[in-house]
Formats: sequence, C-alpha cells, structure tokens
Amino acid sequence: MEIFFIVIPVVLLIFYGLYHFNEKQVIIRTLRKLPSSGISGIRTNQLTKITGKALHVTEPLIAPFSKRECIFYRIKIEEKRSNGNSHHWATLVKEERFQPFFVKKNGEYVIVNPSREPVNYKAHLVIDEKVSSGTFKESTPEFEQLLRAYNVKSKGFFGFKKNIRYREAIIEIGEEVTVAGIAKWKNLQEPIEGYSYSKIASLESDNKHKIIITDLPKERVNPKV
Repeated sequence: MEIFFIVIPVVLLIFYGLYHFNEKQVIIRTLRKLPSSGISGIRTNQLTKITGKALHVTEPLIAPFSKRECIFYRIKIEEKRSNGNSHHWATLVKEERFQPFFVKKNGEYVIVNPSREPVNYKAHLVIDEKVSSGTFKESTPEFEQLLRAYNVKSKGFFGFKKNIRYREAIIEIGEEVTVAGIAKWKNLQEPIEGYSYSKIASLESDNKHKIIITDLPKERVNPKV
C-alpha cells in the first residue's frame, strides 16, 4: 500500500511534466505573457507579438496532400505495427518545409524569416488533414498517389492493406497567425504592392528568444480576461 501512494504521485508528476513542457503549451504560455502590438508602433530590439494574415514573399509552397498554397507545412506518415499483444505507430515519413513570409495587420507588414541552420524558431501548427487506410478501409486514389510520392507501400508482402495514417498541418496563404520575436526595422529592398513605406519591420531571434509561429486561434494565445 505504501508503494501505491509513492508510485501514483510520481506517475502524475511525469504526466504533468510531459504536458506542461511540450512545445504547444510552452508556446501558449509565452504568447499569453506578451501584449498584442500594432506593427507601426513596435520598438527595435523589443520582444513583440503580432497577429495578422500570413502572406507569401516568394512563390508559395504547395501542401503535399491538400494541394493548398501555404508558407509552412508539416506532414507525418505512420504505419501501425503489432508486436505480440501490443501495437505502436511507427513513423515512416516526417517532413517540414517553410519559407520567409509576411504578416499583414491593418495594412502594415512585418516579415518573418524562420531558419533551419541554425534553428531559430518554435512552431505549433494545427492539423488540417487526416487521412488513413487499412484492412477494412480502402485508400483514395489521392492518398495512394501521395504514398507513392514518398515511396511508401500501402500493401504488405501478401497483398494485405497496411494500416497507414497521414497528418498534414499547414499555414495557408491568408490564414490568421500569431508570431513573436525580437523586432527590427530594415530597409525595404523590393516594393510591396499597397505598401508605401521604405522600411519594414521584421521579427528575429536572439540568444534568449526564438521566433514563435502558430496558427492557433488568437483566443488561445492571448491573456484570458
């Protein structure tokens, strides 16, 4: 009985830690501490949060399954595998692509430039597409085409359908996003249609802060009132 009262708090503490420190919760807590800002009023070197519409700087990315234009996407393809009496989902493909993008708010723009080397950002994207196939669920031609593009076979050695699932999260062109970072003002190299200023704000990382990017609803990332 004494062991029971010791084990239960330890298990609860582990689950709390996994929840409290996962990237989504860290992003939500960080953003809730920051006031929302207008772009024209941001100050250089100040940690700043902006909510607005995501717009492409260059040719947009195309999401692999939904084929929607976007500036950021994450996908994952998994296969359900059994081992005796238990099973687990094994990751077959995990891909993330992004590009520099604008955030437009009240006719003004801020530019965000996430980087992979070194990694200068944290991001949480809401899952937009869920597709699966299995023994009793036929896959669509579109799903089969996607699997072939990533060299994933939907059937096993004896021709039986594999249990495969796909998740796609994107930031679509025109979608509302919330971003945060260290504010800088830079000279505008190329004109932006409808934007008449010679300088543009950018959100960047520094030694203490990474750029934050999310398409969570703004109600989730602003302080509760």
